[in-house]
Amino acid sequence: MSSPATASPPGTHYEPTDLAWRVIGLVNLYRLLAAAGLLILSRFAGPRDTLGIAHATELLLVCSAYFVAAVTLVLLRRSIWPNLRRLALTHVALDAVAVGAILWTSGGVSSGLGVLLILPVGAMSLLAERRDAYFMAALAALAVLTQQIATGFDLQTSASEYLRAGVGGTVLFLLVLTIQPFSTRLRESEALARRQLVDLANMAQLSQYIVQHLRESILVVDAEDRIRLINESAARILGDALATPGALLGEASPRLLYLLATWRQNRPAQSSGNDTFPAADGARLIQPHFASLGSGEPGPVLVFLEDTSLLAEKVQQSKLAALGRLSASIAHEIRNPVGAMSHASQLLAESPEITGADHRLTQIIRGNADRVSRIIENVLEFSRRGTSKPERLTLLPWLAQFRTEFCATLQLPESRVQLIAVTNGAETEALTVQVDPQQLYQVLWNLCQNAVTYGGGTAAGAVIELRHGRMALGARPFLEVADRGPGIAPENRERIFEPFFTTSAQGTGLGLFLARELAQANGATLLYEPRPDGGSLFRLVFSDPLRWEP
Repeated sequence: MSSPATASPPGTHYEPTDLAWRVIGLVNLYRLLAAAGLLILSRFAGPRDTLGIAHATELLLVCSAYFVAAVTLVLLRRSIWPNLRRLALTHVALDAVAVGAILWTSGGVSSGLGVLLILPVGAMSLLAERRDAYFMAALAALAVLTQQIATGFDLQTSASEYLRAGVGGTVLFLLVLTIQPFSTRLRESEALARRQLVDLANMAQLSQYIVQHLRESILVVDAEDRIRLINESAARILGDALATPGALLGEASPRLLYLLATWRQNRPAQSSGNDTFPAADGARLIQPHFASLGSGEPGPVLVFLEDTSLLAEKVQQSKLAALGRLSASIAHEIRNPVGAMSHASQLLAESPEITGADHRLTQIIRGNADRVSRIIENVLEFSRRGTSKPERLTLLPWLAQFRTEFCATLQLPESRVQLIAVTNGAETEALTVQVDPQQLYQVLWNLCQNAVTYGGGTAAGAVIELRHGRMALGARPFLEVADRGPGIAPENRERIFEPFFTTSAQGTGLGLFLARELAQANGATLLYEPRPDGGSLFRLVFSDPLRWEP
C-alpha cells in the first residue's frame, strides 16, 4: 500500500494529472481548429486578401506543417511524455515557432494573428510552475519579435510595428502574471486532492485486508439483494462458486435471503438470532446477524454469519460438566429410591384389596418410575461412554445389516426401511466413512426409533428412508434419516438437541442430545431440516475424508 508520507506531490516534474490532460486536450483541439482554418484560408485566399498574405506558398507550407504537428501531438498524447514540464514546454515551443512563422508569412504583427499565442501560453502557464511559466511567455514573445525583425528585412515596416510586437510580448507576460495565483492555488488543491486519494486508497486497501482476514464471516448486501462485499470465510459458508461479489444472494443461499427479507420487514436494530440455516457443505448451522448501513430505505445491509457449532460447543461443555456432576450422584441418590417406589407400586398392585381406580394409580406410579429409570440409564450411559474408536467401514453393507436388525427387533418388514443412494455425481457403492461402529449404531438406532415413534413409521405404508451419498460441496459423506410424519414445530427446531427437552409425555429428552454428542465425538455433525413436502430429515455429515488420519 502507498503511504501518504512517501507519495510524490504533484508538480510539473511529474506525470500529468487528469486535470492537466483535460487542459492539454482542449489546447490540442484549439490547435487543430486553428491550423485547419489557417490552412483553408491560405489555400483559397488571394495575396494580401483577408490575412494580408506576403508569402502565400510559404504560408501554405507552414500551415500544413502546423496541422501535421498538431495531429502528431494528439496521437502521441500520453505515450512519450515523461513529465508535465517537458510536455508543457514542447507545446509552447511548437506554438511559438508555428505562430511566429505564420506571422512572418502574413506580413508581421499587423495581420493580428499574434492572438493565436494567448490561449496556448495561458493554458500551459496554468499547469506550469512560476519559473517555467515566465520562460514560456519569454519564448513566445521572442518568437513574435524575431519574426518582426525578419519581416522588416523583406518588407518596409514602420517603427510602430516593432512597438506592436513589443506590446504583444508584454501582454503575454501580463497574462502569465495574472494566471500565476490561480495556477498556485490549482496545484495546491490538486496536491491536497491527490493526498486524499492516496489516503482513501490506503483506507480501502486496509479495509479490504481487514475484511478478508477477519475470523468472523461477513458480507454486504445491497438494496437489490446482490452481494457487494464478502470475505473468504463467508464465501466458504455460502459456497465459493455462487457467493461472489455481484451475485444474487438468493442464488447463493435462498434461506439466508428469506431471513434477510424477514428482518427487513421487522426492522429491528439487529437480528433476533433465533433463526439458522445450514452451510453450503451441510456440516454446520449458521446464525445470521443483520445491521443496516446508511439511512436509505431499503439500504445496504451488513450480515455477520456466526458458526453456531463453535458457540454450541462452549455451551455444551458447561452442560456436560454439570451433567457429569449430576450423574455421579444419580445411582445412589435417585436410582435406589425410584427402584423402591417401583417395587412398592408393583406389590401394591398385587394386593387383592385395591379397587380398579387404585390399580390405575399404581400403573401411573410404575410408568413414571420406569420413565425416570430410563432417564437415569441414559445419563449414566452418556457419562460412562469412553472415547470413540473410529474405524473405516463401507457404509452400504453396514446399513443393510443395520436395517435387518432394526426391522427384526421392531417386527417391521424391511420394505418399510428403504436404502436410497444420493449420487450428486459421485460414487455411492463403495462409500467409506470413518466412525466408531458402535456409536454410529446407537445414533442411527435412536433416529430410526424416533421416526417410528413420532414420524408415523408404524402406520400402514409409512416408509423410513436411509439416504446416503456425498455432499455436493466438499464431498463429505452423509447419512440421512427421513420420514413423512408431522415434523417438528418451527418454535421447537432450535431446541430439539437440548438435554431433557421433549414434547412427548413418554420421552426423556436425551435421545437426540446423546445422538448429537456421539456424532461430535466422531468428528461428524448431526443436523435437522424440515422436508419440503412434510416430514423430518436428520442429516449426519461425517468427518472430512481429507482429514482422516492415515
